[in-house]
Amino acid sequence: MASDSGDGHATLKRCLGVLRDARNDSEQFAALLLVTKAVRAGEVDAKTRRQIFDAIGFTFPTRLLLSRQPPAGCSPHTFRALGLTLLACFCTDPELAGHSQILNKIPTFNDILLSPCDPDSTSMVDDVYQCLSAVLATARGPRELVTKGTVSALCQAYLNGGHGSDRALTLLVGLLAIAEAKCWQRDAPQLLAVLSKLSGDFLKAEDMTKFELCEVLPHFIPLSPPLTENSQGSECLSRLYKGLADVLGSKLSQSQRDPALKLAASLVQACGAEWIPAGSAGSKFLALLVNLACVEVRLTLEEPDPVEVEGKKEVVTGCYVLMEMGIQECLREENPLLENVQKMQLLRIMEEAFGAVIFYLRQVKQEELQDPFIFASVRVLGAWMAEETSSLKQEICELLPFLVDYARKLFKEGSPALSPPQAELVSTEGSALPQDALRFLLPGFCHLTAEDRPRDILISEGAAALLCEYFLQQWEVLASESTAPAPLTSTEMSLQTTCGVFLNLVVTAPDLVRRDKTFSSLMDVLLKALPLLLPQKHHLVLAANIATLGLMLARILSGSAALQGTRSAKEFFGAAIRFLSQAHSAQADPSSDGLALAVSPAYGSAWDDIQELWFLGMQALAGCIPLFPWLPHAALQAHWLQGLSQLLSRVTPASVDLELVTAFQAVLVELARASEQCRDVILSHHGTEWANLYGMAALEQCLAEQGGSSSTLGGK
Repeated sequence: MASDSGDGHATLKRCLGVLRDARNDSEQFAALLLVTKAVRAGEVDAKTRRQIFDAIGFTFPTRLLLSRQPPAGCSPHTFRALGLTLLACFCTDPELAGHSQILNKIPTFNDILLSPCDPDSTSMVDDVYQCLSAVLATARGPRELVTKGTVSALCQAYLNGGHGSDRALTLLVGLLAIAEAKCWQRDAPQLLAVLSKLSGDFLKAEDMTKFELCEVLPHFIPLSPPLTENSQGSECLSRLYKGLADVLGSKLSQSQRDPALKLAASLVQACGAEWIPAGSAGSKFLALLVNLACVEVRLTLEEPDPVEVEGKKEVVTGCYVLMEMGIQECLREENPLLENVQKMQLLRIMEEAFGAVIFYLRQVKQEELQDPFIFASVRVLGAWMAEETSSLKQEICELLPFLVDYARKLFKEGSPALSPPQAELVSTEGSALPQDALRFLLPGFCHLTAEDRPRDILISEGAAALLCEYFLQQWEVLASESTAPAPLTSTEMSLQTTCGVFLNLVVTAPDLVRRDKTFSSLMDVLLKALPLLLPQKHHLVLAANIATLGLMLARILSGSAALQGTRSAKEFFGAAIRFLSQAHSAQADPSSDGLALAVSPAYGSAWDDIQELWFLGMQALAGCIPLFPWLPHAALQAHWLQGLSQLLSRVTPASVDLELVTAFQAVLVELARASEQCRDVILSHHGTEWANLYGMAALEQCLAEQGGSSSTLGGK
């Protein structure tokens, strides 16, 4: 064998010499035939490959690909086949595979895949797949393949089922793993056609093929809408549901169950529970799915062997997705997929699984914090803490120091917390953002800060300072975004929830607010934020949070320099007064001929979210008036007293409920006490009459005490 190999190398060297010295094309062609024969026989090592490339470069294979006149007696494919064999040989060198001379031949490779394939041209198809696989592995390759139409060509090659179609599928999986969004943007119909075939095969398969397809299918389920937007996508989902119901309803081995759970998780990530039909069969399937996920999580995370856990991280991450869906479905009140009995059973089962997640996180070592699986575990626990506040309280309290420390580390380091394949995907798609653990923990922290023991733990772990830094960072992100109305972003949601945490601390731990400089920094941000935010009506809920939190903080921090009549303080209070004063208006009363007090149209859609904040804000403003001598003037400048007086004079008293009367009276009394000018404005607008009408006894008394001062109005 050694001598054969030696003979081969000797022949190859002679051929390379002929190639260099060839006087015409026919001599070069004859030498090339021998070179490509050696290449196909696998006799070329890296050094020899380089020698071949140095001898002929890209020019000669390019000429062969373009030539339409093969030598006499050769098939029409001969030149192209030779050129492709040489390029496939060069592509085994990663440096050459990413060369522009290879990348600009991608359209040619696509054409060959789509050409009819006779027995003579199978080697050409093999060479094309070798070239495309090599290009995919380069830095620029995936983008070039997508923009030059390879996704469509591979889809067609797979659907045609010709020679090498299995390799087309493998390449598609590789491309989707790196550039999923771009592939679906450009070639959704072709990819849907592939998914249609795969889902049909999945439903029909009765052997191990079914489980092999479970591994392939998740790559073809887009996170974008195509699946629910048209009938072909809906048909795919229906087949996948039926196939999975068939699989998961059977007795399975571990190796069969894992890919089926991962496929179910990828469907949930793409479509929520939309792919599961309503009715008895759908609800049983959903309950089974969540149940299996919880069992899998417990079996893995209660396992003391770290090696065992390591091999199961991917499937457990998929189970987390299914558990998160379980939480949402147990909470769903409109058209629920689950019956109440099923919900109660699932909550008990999930509680045990979350106990296992907490047990696992308590074992985590510092050096493991970069592991994406830790992030997935913290995220799913955050989803449970956000909704199920009474369960596992003791265990969660014990884990809080770890959760705060973990969130702080990720935030400070801006750590991607990504595994290499994900990192490549993210950088390709241009959204390499640090993983934000706090976003998922905030709703749970908001509940916990309302309770003594967890609040004390969070405070002692320095959560307030961390959340203030986080709030500032998220505000900068929001402020830099477009001012056009858009769906609620995760940034805006995080800011709202952080306000909720701070409101709890302001109410329950005012001493902390006084002594911790964090809150002075927070006050500075709020003073600047509200005047910018309030004019943008699509940010009304966030503005309500910031206005109320700012007013409540100001009451405690009234001595700080920032609030001593500075421009930013006056602008903030002016904006807060506008927010509070514009919430109600007089509208036609359907039950009578008069006018009724109602929520202003601009506030209508958000009122459920901001009603409680508005009442808190009114209460806080009333508390601020005696503390800031310049505040009554701000109320007068905003014409609030005149407007409110007119409003209460025009509407029927029966349309103003007691809670509103109390809120208005608290502010009016403080303004009347603090400022003669405010008192005079109320009196001049028949304040005594409507105060009596609404039963505002405290306001009546305040006005009566100073009744003689109305004559000074003209001079103010």
